[in-house]
Amino acid sequence: MKKSSKRRLATGKALVIGAVLALAAPGTAYANTVAVTVKTPGATSGPGSTFSEITTSAQCGSGLISGGGINQAIGTGTSSNGNKVNGTSPSPDGSTEYLGSTGVVGTDVTYWLGIGGSGGAVNADFSSTPYAMCFSSNVINHTQVVMNKLAGPTSSGTVGLVTATCPANTRLLGGGARITPASVGSLKPIASFPTFNDSAHGYGQKAAADGESNPDSWTAVGWNGGGGNSNNTTYAYAICSGNNINVSGVTVKVRFGEVSGPTAATSGQTATVGCGQNDGKLVSGGAAISGGSVTTTNFTGPGSVGDHLNGSYPSNSGGTPVSDGTTTAAYWTAYTHTGGGSSPNTYTDVWALCADDGA
Repeated sequence: MKKSSKRRLATGKALVIGAVLALAAPGTAYANTVAVTVKTPGATSGPGSTFSEITTSAQCGSGLISGGGINQAIGTGTSSNGNKVNGTSPSPDGSTEYLGSTGVVGTDVTYWLGIGGSGGAVNADFSSTPYAMCFSSNVINHTQVVMNKLAGPTSSGTVGLVTATCPANTRLLGGGARITPASVGSLKPIASFPTFNDSAHGYGQKAAADGESNPDSWTAVGWNGGGGNSNNTTYAYAICSGNNINVSGVTVKVRFGEVSGPTAATSGQTATVGCGQNDGKLVSGGAAISGGSVTTTNFTGPGSVGDHLNGSYPSNSGGTPVSDGTTTAAYWTAYTHTGGGSSPNTYTDVWALCADDGA
């Protein structure tokens, strides 16, 4: 379906090649004790009814989550438009969600949720598979979750953008996004990405660009396809290193790519990006369906109110999800989909975060 290699993005058979990797000077040594194991329990079927959702989780038996993902099976035909990501987010126990007070809401979390929602159509092929990125490091031995939330979006075709920022003197390792309630079938998170809490990035409205280092924030974008509800809420989660850890030697590198599409009704698109040779280990990633140019302009929504995410997950170079227990994942894939209408000027965006602790 797609093919890519390091620093390349795939769309069908066409390759969109990213920036050339910087080469290490001869004799340069790169120490790194970061290790990541991907854990996934496999797929959970559903939702089986309209305007509902299912929740499934992946657990780290060892290590702490640095992020996570979700991938969905949607079937074929127009009913495939009904399956969507409602959330990809941390949890303290595999079922409880951080939906209350904002700020630091959890420490040393080991569970990641994959939440699949439905709109006005369902089919028997619907399922969601969660992925936990289980992180260990000789330097970063504790993590914390920061949550921020925004009321909205409530109007059709509008975005609700919210950013969670790590505490000072910590490192962003990953993040997630969530919307509620599930009963509003047209509501979904369409973007989840690393960013910076500074003016150059519009305080989270512009995403971190390819090659940038040490982003400090995570943005989530909610998208309303027409169901008005005054209780609509969008949540952003940042996974950060713990307090009182010397992270001066830790570098988190951003890898990013953007491809055109999907633009036809009831169609999908994927994009894959990977960590370079000297970038460090893949620790997390993000995805979006957007109006394009997300790293240089404030985020804008895609071309149709029915557009949504169906996946944001660790993968191989061809975009295939990795299996449970994988310790060598180096790529992240975004999987996007339109609804029942065409979607002009729509793009698929993907991010990989790669970490080197310098130890």
